[in-house]
Amino acid sequence: MEVILTSDVEKLGLKGEVVDVKRGYARNFLLPRRLAEVATPGRVAEIKRIDEERARHEARSAEHAAEIAATLQKTVLRFEVKAGPTGALFGSVTPTDITEELWRTRKIRVDRRKVDLDGIKRIGRYSIPIHVFEGVTAEVKTLVVPEGGELPPEEELEALEAAERAEEQAAAEAHDDALRATEEAFAEDVLVEDEPALAEPEPDSEPSDAETS
Repeated sequence: MEVILTSDVEKLGLKGEVVDVKRGYARNFLLPRRLAEVATPGRVAEIKRIDEERARHEARSAEHAAEIAATLQKTVLRFEVKAGPTGALFGSVTPTDITEELWRTRKIRVDRRKVDLDGIKRIGRYSIPIHVFEGVTAEVKTLVVPEGGELPPEEELEALEAAERAEEQAAAEAHDDALRATEEAFAEDVLVEDEPALAEPEPDSEPSDAETS
């Protein structure tokens, strides 16, 4: 079954791509979670038209790429996202988010695969390398800000990240301790079950008449 991805899906594809998946996977996972839509001929044609329109804004020469790179160097992207108390995001900022924001704010078309980013998972200030053209790279300043707030100073961001790492380490150690205790208890149970049961002594039998005669 062919679907159009409406979000980046790990190990499957990027937003806007048409992919062929099993019908059950589409019906039970992708479609209910609005990660994809059915690839009707009309929607496929519409997406192709949009891609072709945007493609006209991609770098077509080294000179054109240099102009785009100069614009990117002066660009500051801003994302307001939901984040936890230690600055970890409920989700991530992906290469697709970067390219769509560049298109929205600058009308610059960049291939998502040329954004040197796995995904931003914490609030903070970032410089994202983008390969505009062969031999031409630009860095785009990107602010990932907690929803309804502002970015704290760098020292505070570092402290928040350190606190999160400490929490993760403590949780991992607690998990290891619990696992070790479970394994030890299991081993003790096995040893008890494997010990041979002590044979009960047979009661003294009464002497027969023959023995007493």
